[in-house]
Amino acid sequence: MTQETTFSYPPTEHEREKASNSYLMSLVAVIAGLPLPIINLLATLFFYVGNRKSTYFVRWHCTQALLSQIVLLFANSYSFWWTVSIIFTDEKATNYYFGYLFTVIAFNILEIISTIYCAVQTRKGKHVEVFFFGNMTNLICRS
Repeated sequence: MTQETTFSYPPTEHEREKASNSYLMSLVAVIAGLPLPIINLLATLFFYVGNRKSTYFVRWHCTQALLSQIVLLFANSYSFWWTVSIIFTDEKATNYYFGYLFTVIAFNILEIISTIYCAVQTRKGKHVEVFFFGNMTNLICRS
């Protein structure tokens, strides 16, 4: 799921704190705007924009946090609007709906666990790459 690697330089205390906060931003947003899937993305996006010219360590982790929130946005939005259509229209809740809802909930729980893990490890100065998002971040971020 995650892979810890050594970084090209030892990050300073300030860098470790900012990089860790990039992950925590999405968790704080979950508490503030749980039913609306866009809130998490916006909070992470604003933090990314504020730190995009920061050091490589901070920028890399802000980018990884943002990419994971973008993917979650699509999954959560679809389940949100599907639920709204079931509540306010004649559409019925099918096994497909419950299967998708279960998958999205499991994916969100996995995302929360990996976000907390990344925040803790990054705060310790360790470079953590999450499966799939780490590779995408490596393609996007250049030192």
